[in-house]
Amino acid sequence: VMRMQTIPVEKEECLWDWPLQAHDGIVKVHNDEDKFEVHLDVPFFTPKEIQVTVQNGLVDIHAEHEKRPGHLGDVSRSISRAYQLPDDVNETLVRSHLTPRGILIITAIKKPHLSWPERVVLFDKAWVGKMEE
Repeated sequence: VMRMQTIPVEKEECLWDWPLQAHDGIVKVHNDEDKFEVHLDVPFFTPKEIQVTVQNGLVDIHAEHEKRPGHLGDVSRSISRAYQLPDDVNETLVRSHLTPRGILIITAIKKPHLSWPERVVLFDKAWVGKMEE
């Protein structure tokens, strides 16, 4: 069963400093125990021009705007990126928002890892007695 989910891009209202990308200035991916997160620099796009979808374990990002007049002529831009979600991500909990500085942040919450406390397993005395015979 193919299922596609469109995730609305929300604009963050408060201003705060976000560290710039250390290497390429465009994208940074974080994958830790609690979440998978993509930070994509898209300063020339508004939330209405960005579409984020999730389908079959893949996050697809597409941003595009029509030609606009620029100081050197008409300018059009588009960005397409796709990221494979880790297997332990809950696809229904993927969210995105756009910071005032133009960083699109997509966050996918991971499913909780169930761990059982260690316990001592006792031998079945009846079965052990049969082994000794």
